Amino acid sequence: MRGAVLSGVNRLPPRWAGRIYAASGVSEALPPTRLGEVDSDRLASWVVDHYPRRRYPVVFIGSSNGALVHLAAALGAPWLPQTLLIPVRRRGVDRDDPQAEMECGRAPAARLLAANPDLVLHHMHDPNQDRLMIAGMSYFRVKWRRLPDAYRRFSRDHLESGGVVVSVECGLSWPVTRLGPRHVFQFGALGGASAAEYHAGGPRVADLLRRYGAELSTWRPPEPDEQAPEAEWGFEPELLADLDEAAQQHRFSLRRMKFDHPEQLSPLVADQYRAWYAQRGLPTGRLLVESFLLLEPWWTLRTGSVPFWMAFNTEGSHRALRDYLDTRTFDEIRLMLFSHGTESIGLMGIEGWQELVARAQQRGTLLGVDRRAFPRDFAGLVRAHRELSEVRPCWELPTPHRLAEVEPSLWERIG
Repeated sequence: MRGAVLSGVNRLPPRWAGRIYAASGVSEALPPTRLGEVDSDRLASWVVDHYPRRRYPVVFIGSSNGALVHLAAALGAPWLPQTLLIPVRRRGVDRDDPQAEMECGRAPAARLLAANPDLVLHHMHDPNQDRLMIAGMSYFRVKWRRLPDAYRRFSRDHLESGGVVVSVECGLSWPVTRLGPRHVFQFGALGGASAAEYHAGGPRVADLLRRYGAELSTWRPPEPDEQAPEAEWGFEPELLADLDEAAQQHRFSLRRMKFDHPEQLSPLVADQYRAWYAQRGLPTGRLLVESFLLLEPWWTLRTGSVPFWMAFNTEGSHRALRDYLDTRTFDEIRLMLFSHGTESIGLMGIEGWQELVARAQQRGTLLGVDRRAFPRDFAGLVRAHRELSEVRPCWELPTPHRLAEVEPSLWERIG
């Protein structure tokens, strides 16, 4: 039913399709007056409740990363994120006025932080890639600076004897304006435009604003005064002290996986999957390329696919996949594309993606993508999953791999 509804939205004029899609997102946002009700302990408990209560050889804690999710899935291991998104409903702010957005967020931010001393808040505003959604809501991304009790208990109670906790540490940073000891405002984000373009403008910014009917040729954000972990992907290092203390108290090993960019893990994890398949005498020629939140770890394993995760749908992600394919061949290439609903700076068009899937030796396809609708292909969110589930499975789900199998091929190259 949801797929049919979204397909109907696809057929509407772009302006109305975007409004309906954005309204669906805003409906899930929290009213600003309720930010004081957010309880970080309950959030952490909600995360761990997704995992069966059994023993695990390894638990990953830290940065959000699609490739890391695939590594954890292959090991049968939980991933406990440091960062969560809290969308906050708001009205009356021009999406191209970052100064007004920052000021609008001060009061709700104060409520949230007063109730949760273990969180740091990154108020992120991106009128390039998030243009649809920020018309009616703010993006509050929170990071734990202390190890949540639920994460501590889970590691204590569900790690095997001699188990390992891995801190997943993406070192990506971004210029921010500090508003308080635990509160920063980040204008822009990783994607198609550079930090310099967000803050100083340029021809691509002027073109975007002109195309969307804005009455200015550049944004006027608050002056950044420091670099901080990037809101969505970066790791808050203050958490490390608690992780180290917990490791000593509960006698588990702590290892660090450090990398500079979210997509840096993608080719390494893809190659690790390919090596594992080869060791088991299974075909290695099926590549599944994922985009942002279009992520299918279960079906990747079920279909015997090699996962390559891209952070978004931009020229940079296209380049990362192209570089990977320049030195490897696959019989089948399936590629999912996240549609964010706007012709943003740095967006790679359908033709560029089609050129990469055409490198398949036998079958290359854009999975669930309506080429005419992208990047407003909102039904693709559902269609991609449905089409992947129709791919012939290669095997029953494999038994989990061992952490020791990862160390020679990935760990030492990253850590």
